[in-house]
Amino acid sequence: MSGVDNYNKLLVKFSSNNSNYLGRQFGDKKNLYRSFYQRDRDRIIHSTSFRRLKYKTQVFVYDEGDHYRTRMTHTLEVSQISRSISRYLKLNEDLSEAISLAHDLGHPPFGHAGEEILNYCIRDHGGFNHNIHSIRLVTELEKAYQNFDGLNLSINTIDGIVKHNGPNYLVKENLDLLPNLNKIKKINFYDQSSLESQISALSDDIAYNNHDIDDGIRAGLFSINDIKELPIIGEIIKKKNKQFKNEKLLRNEIIRSIINFMVTDLILHTKKKIKKLKIKTIKDVYKSSDFLVSFSPQLISANNQIREFLKLNMYENKSVKKMTNKAEIIIKNLYIYLIKNNKKFILPDLKKKWGLERSVSDFIAGMTDKFAIDLYNKIK
Repeated sequence: MSGVDNYNKLLVKFSSNNSNYLGRQFGDKKNLYRSFYQRDRDRIIHSTSFRRLKYKTQVFVYDEGDHYRTRMTHTLEVSQISRSISRYLKLNEDLSEAISLAHDLGHPPFGHAGEEILNYCIRDHGGFNHNIHSIRLVTELEKAYQNFDGLNLSINTIDGIVKHNGPNYLVKENLDLLPNLNKIKKINFYDQSSLESQISALSDDIAYNNHDIDDGIRAGLFSINDIKELPIIGEIIKKKNKQFKNEKLLRNEIIRSIINFMVTDLILHTKKKIKKLKIKTIKDVYKSSDFLVSFSPQLISANNQIREFLKLNMYENKSVKKMTNKAEIIIKNLYIYLIKNNKKFILPDLKKKWGLERSVSDFIAGMTDKFAIDLYNKIK
């Protein structure tokens, strides 16, 4: 047996398998044909919140072009990357997939611009955070079952969503918004997340950076020539320039190669880190002080430079900022209108349970870009 096989056999011990399955809050019957986490995946995919991601902004509003990423296509790309990494490492790929599919459910319309203005609107009533809202959707707000609110996902999956970016101290401050989560005593908010959840988080970074580069080039915000000085990317461009003369094929090959480089780096460095820290059991994973799944220092530095480039050349670009400003106007006016005219849109029992301001915020957060724009045009 090769060294790789031996090591992957060791990693199986850290997998979130049946022996460390934590159950569900509201009953849990075994399914003959699907694993616990396949059922979680299916519940997420069939949810209303997931379908709405199709018309929610990643960077560009849905009607700016058919080929730009939406929140849904980004989510699917994260899921694909995380599943591939988990499969190679002999971890639970179904769990990584479920966490990845749910990680962005809580995004409001118009991406981060929408989140910022919604947080401002409800600042005196607890504020808005898309990570907290994702948890609320799967544990409270989705209404698909008669006997419970939320999707009744496995506790392992909920733990992974809660700690998508590591131990979550913010959740403790928002437990009044998460009564069902508060009842789950098996989640320790200060422990580290599972390896599957960590893989999902890093896959998010891989997808985000690379596909924003792709969309930025497509949109003409910058060119392949503009990114050739970036670390790692520059070497790949130099190599691929000789092989591909067609610009579209060159762009595709560059993005594909960067993703492959990052995935390979993550796998190799994660193995080294687990070995160096002498991680022996899944309990060691949960008690570790930092992510065990990680990039090399070289790639972390390169990623920071890529993010800075995207910030300057994409997120702060005039055309993108114009959309951001429009999004702020739309959401602010919708919030003001709905506070005064909520009877038609918000059920009385929701207002009673969550309060008017939170119920209005929830309603706006659930909107697609298209619905928000259409409603704004009707009321202005």
